[in-house]
Amino acid sequence: MNTHVTGAAGAMFLVGTLAAVSGVIADYPVYGGQALRYALAAVILLAVARGRGLGLVRLRPRQWALLAALSLTGLVLFNVCVVEATRAAGPALPGIVLGTVPLALALVGPIFTGARPSPRVVAAGLVVVAGASLATGAGSGNLTGLLWSLGALVCELCFSLLALPLLPLIGPLRLSAWTSALAVPFLLVVGVALDGRHVLRVPTGAEAAGLAYLALVVTTVAFFLWYRSLPRLGADRAGLFAGMIPVGALATAALLGIAAPSAADLAGAALVISGIALGLRSPSPRRPVRSFAARRAAPLAPREGTTS
Repeated sequence: MNTHVTGAAGAMFLVGTLAAVSGVIADYPVYGGQALRYALAAVILLAVARGRGLGLVRLRPRQWALLAALSLTGLVLFNVCVVEATRAAGPALPGIVLGTVPLALALVGPIFTGARPSPRVVAAGLVVVAGASLATGAGSGNLTGLLWSLGALVCELCFSLLALPLLPLIGPLRLSAWTSALAVPFLLVVGVALDGRHVLRVPTGAEAAGLAYLALVVTTVAFFLWYRSLPRLGADRAGLFAGMIPVGALATAALLGIAAPSAADLAGAALVISGIALGLRSPSPRRPVRSFAARRAAPLAPREGTTS
């Protein structure tokens, strides 16, 4: 349990650090930059998988469709929704809406696997949401920004829930690699449609460093840690760690001297950590996640050693 708790916390904390590099790549075409990020991450992850002797797994058409849906929603459309929500209403509104991910997963996650939501985990999710909202801060918004933000929330749920049936089949390493690889053509199509021939250009040195950080840390490492921890903790408990995203952003900003955390920021971080601790005090993780997937995947499920 401790390894998976640390992995989930580390994954979401690392995702929060992307705020530190957002300014560096602000002038680079958004969707082309994301395509480069996922392409580099896919190359690294596939190389690691090959080095560990993990080959291809035969998937049924339905499973390939699920994998494509995961990549399209959890990676591509999520980025589209966040970008458009930020353009419409600024960064505060999507940040606050995405702060409800712990509560949403606490409610939807168990239902998705045929179980009932845990009252303790739901209560913990509310505490985490309150802390994340406090740490994010309130801001002005509008209907357009709200709708894009809600779209981002749905896509964020898909990033975890659609992965659950696939993880026993291909493991976290290959799932991270394949979803990243599938996101590249999707993002390039969106980029060409919105930015035309300006979808890609040669990045400056600083932009290249920022994109490399996104690929290596925020994608390669964070995706693997998250997908390794998700099936062991369950979607509801794992979802609590989404509250670590603003904590990661605050810590990175303070470390780099970008901004010092306020009293409200620190109070919000404390609430997030308290909520996570409350949720992890629940009874032992339920098993429906693995049995749900096993009923569909058992004949094809490979052994992946310590990576699954």
